[in-house]
Amino acid sequence: MGVSWLLRQQLTGLTAKKSGGKNLTKCCLTRCSCVPIMLLFLCSVFCGVFCDDSTMASVPIGFEVNAFDRDKVWVSENGVFAFGFLEVDGDGGDEYMVGIMYNLGDKAANLPVWTVGSGIRVPVNSTFRFAMDGRLVLINNYSRTTLWSSNTSNLGVQKANLLDSGNLVLLSSKDEVVWDSFGSPTNTLLPGQSIHFPQNLRALPTRLIASYYNLVIRQDGELALVWEYNVTYWKSPVGSKEARFDSNGVLGLYDGSGKVVWSVSPEDLGDPSTRFRHLRIDRDGNLRIYSWDGDSRGWRAVWQAVKDQCSVFGSCGSYSVCGYNSSAPMCDCLFSDSLESGVGGSPALVSGGVGCKKMTDLGNCRMNTSILVLKQTVLYGLYPSHDLEMPLSEAACREYCVNDSTCIAATSMNDGSGQCTIKQTTFISGYKTPDIHAVSFLKVCSVPLAVPTDQGSRRHGSTEPGSPPAGRGSGRWLVGAIAVVVLLTVLVILSFQVLVFGLLYRRRRIKVRTRIPFGKDAQMNPHYSVLIRLSFEEIKELTNNFANQIGTSVFRGVLPNKTPIVAKILKDVIVSEKEFRVKVTTLSGTHHRNLVSVKGFCFEAGNKCLIYEYVPNGSLEKWLFGSKEDQKQRVWHQRKRDIALGVARGLAYLHSECQKCIAHGNLKLENVLLDENMNPKLTDFGLEEFLVPPSSSPESPSERDIYMLGEMLLQIVTCRRDVGGENVDGIVEQLEQDDDLERIARISFWCMQDQPFLRPSIGEVVKVLEGTLSVDRPPSRSGPRHHHHRRGVEEEIEAEC
Repeated sequence: MGVSWLLRQQLTGLTAKKSGGKNLTKCCLTRCSCVPIMLLFLCSVFCGVFCDDSTMASVPIGFEVNAFDRDKVWVSENGVFAFGFLEVDGDGGDEYMVGIMYNLGDKAANLPVWTVGSGIRVPVNSTFRFAMDGRLVLINNYSRTTLWSSNTSNLGVQKANLLDSGNLVLLSSKDEVVWDSFGSPTNTLLPGQSIHFPQNLRALPTRLIASYYNLVIRQDGELALVWEYNVTYWKSPVGSKEARFDSNGVLGLYDGSGKVVWSVSPEDLGDPSTRFRHLRIDRDGNLRIYSWDGDSRGWRAVWQAVKDQCSVFGSCGSYSVCGYNSSAPMCDCLFSDSLESGVGGSPALVSGGVGCKKMTDLGNCRMNTSILVLKQTVLYGLYPSHDLEMPLSEAACREYCVNDSTCIAATSMNDGSGQCTIKQTTFISGYKTPDIHAVSFLKVCSVPLAVPTDQGSRRHGSTEPGSPPAGRGSGRWLVGAIAVVVLLTVLVILSFQVLVFGLLYRRRRIKVRTRIPFGKDAQMNPHYSVLIRLSFEEIKELTNNFANQIGTSVFRGVLPNKTPIVAKILKDVIVSEKEFRVKVTTLSGTHHRNLVSVKGFCFEAGNKCLIYEYVPNGSLEKWLFGSKEDQKQRVWHQRKRDIALGVARGLAYLHSECQKCIAHGNLKLENVLLDENMNPKLTDFGLEEFLVPPSSSPESPSERDIYMLGEMLLQIVTCRRDVGGENVDGIVEQLEQDDDLERIARISFWCMQDQPFLRPSIGEVVKVLEGTLSVDRPPSRSGPRHHHHRRGVEEEIEAEC
């Protein structure tokens, strides 16, 4: 009898099901009451299966759920909220978030209201666990790493409850709240929830990139919407101690005595049919109150902070402007030539300027620049977001931008203020409306940018005098200019080929040696341009018998026309001549300012060499760890970001801009050279196929490149060779005063994640280093690659950098 009574007590204590609070207990007692005592234990174990129950309002220590079993969720007793894995739609990839969502039946209506790690994305092989030490933890099973923790270990936590309010709480044995989700809000406030300084709401991220938009409550109590923590585009008129979203849907600021000092109300205030409301900062940067419409089974915005969506800073992203059609705001490109082929301006307000390409670098214009006039348009720089303001007339504002090489665009206000704003970044955004008394000027390349068509002129304005005239004459001018550029380019290439051919032909007549004829070599290679083939004897002569060694198997030489070159001797190369020539031809076809050019090659029995352009300032390793302290000071305190960005751009060209992806394979400081202007150039790329046997590693060559890039970036910011044991928090906190270096450190740790799928793409790395994308603090790394040691990180960085 005692055993039966004990098991019945355990069953009575099981968590109530969402539908009424006692269904699971009743089902188990009913099905188990008719079985012998000896089988009662087994019945209690399997009663959950018999009753087909997988939802609970509270769970005991040891409970866990994974993405494979997403139907197993916690549901509040009133059935309104659920906790579990959330599918992420629209961003690509098989990814999930974990958190609290509505449980209203329709998938589109079940919006997340709180997410673990502010929306951290996890793969399907992940588990959320209520650990035995009292913590809630999110674990990546593939890498065996903890991605998030509630940090409540050894605090007496005994159970977790999902309350009817949507608050997830951890309780002690005395039912005291140890931790709750209301105390760490993410992007949403539920009725009864509040925030205090320094808490904030942040729009949900996309993939690895955090949102730019935040709702903050400042130290003085002011409530504000900000972009990247430095641009405020909406704020409350007064400040106070606490911001609270009340149960009636009112957002208010409260002083220390609980008195309301400022508030805003939804348009359906007092409507008895409205059951659910929440306050959310959306990805478009606006703050809204939403009400549940039971008739349409959907959410309806009943208040928003910024009435004019175009007034949200950066609403349309880079290279775009926010305007209006007959019914709603929409995004459009700055000028017609920035449209992607076949893609028009995006009608949706999506951050990032969907459909618009990056503007041409004015420094790379083939001809002079022109000024595009954008009437009734205000432009501003996104990054950096600090524009230069001065009192100038419209004509003087335009003239200033024309004559200032750092000016990308300017806006002249014709509202009586006489304010001229100069933008010195290519990351431009803005807004336009017939009610704005402003004219903006945008610098564009005269070639290849065509003069705006009649449609473009009506849409964007017109070019200023000095740019090519519109109409038929401008078309002839454009065709003629392109023809001249092409002709000059062909003549330069032919002249160089003739010069090199003549030098080699004269040397061949003087010397008696066996080699493949130069003319025949050109016929054998249909892609031949300026790539030359030399004999090993000729390379010995060019390098003065390898007298000037500047690296491992690397020797400096000079062509007969006094052009310096370097020769790299390749050892242990086992490959056919045809394969070698095809690979070298591919490498010589790369043309990028951050890559060392391949000029020629040698293929003979026992002798294989590559000829590169000479880069005068040596390797990045020499400048970082060399003995010349004055050189280190000049480079590392002024050029760290430029060098890191150049390295990433060179690697991005190899990975994504060549006809076929070229993996570097040996990315390290010694293989980054600095030219006379201290611009970085990658060398030794694409040689791993010659020198290293095929790897059985699960990582692809490009994924290994990303990992090695992360190590190099971390070496640059820490000035240390061995960065395998660096600590994320120590590095990032040390560099918080320098936004550029902190950004480099964060993305480097993401690149060095042990699991390749956690690493960013090279395109994302470039955007982070450029400053167009922000990046979350990375998780800790673990694995056999790293040495787990930490010895005064902050002091070592200060001492060595």
